[in-house]
Amino acid sequence: MTLIIGLTGSIGTGKSMIAERFHALHIPVVDADLIAREVVEPGEQAYDKIIDTFGAAILQKDKTLDRKALGAIVFQDEDKRKQLNGIIHPAIREEMVRQRDAYVQSGAPCVVLDIPLLYESKLTHYVDKVIVVSVDPDVQLKRIVARDKSTELEAKQRIQSQIPVSKKAAMADAVIDNNDSKASSYEQLDAVLSKWLHHLNKGTTEDSI
Repeated sequence: MTLIIGLTGSIGTGKSMIAERFHALHIPVVDADLIAREVVEPGEQAYDKIIDTFGAAILQKDKTLDRKALGAIVFQDEDKRKQLNGIIHPAIREEMVRQRDAYVQSGAPCVVLDIPLLYESKLTHYVDKVIVVSVDPDVQLKRIVARDKSTELEAKQRIQSQIPVSKKAAMADAVIDNNDSKASSYEQLDAVLSKWLHHLNKGTTEDSI
């Protein structure tokens, strides 16, 4: 039996760093962000629909999407964000499920679905367990500003477009506190996996999936 883990957090919490640990442990990761980039490449159906909806101004010179320009539009307008999500989410979900099921059929004991908007998109039924990567609000803001070279206002707009990480943590099966060192976060993750996979392998009902 395969354990399907949903990995999520919020912008700036360090979810990608935790995903790296899964890769190091040779646990397959289905990356929603990567799939999201692939389904909007020129020639894909979602790409054409986005241009029809938002216009050619969101294209770069090479005709690929200008993600920063598109982001500036949708992060400030909930209706436009819903329009964009309505275009790309079905394509992303179809590919995620395809990859997940392929790993399950291959006999993988554990598969991770790395989905930033797991709760926002109501996709918890895709997984058995959810891990949320969490940091304090001030840490989150500083990391976004430093990483994206954005203003605090821009960073706050992006944070506010998602469910607060504290609420996600309250709904999760496990929480990785990522305020401290990478080693500390990895130790927390390893402990969670040891517990879950132990119960899975033993076939016990405690902490059942």
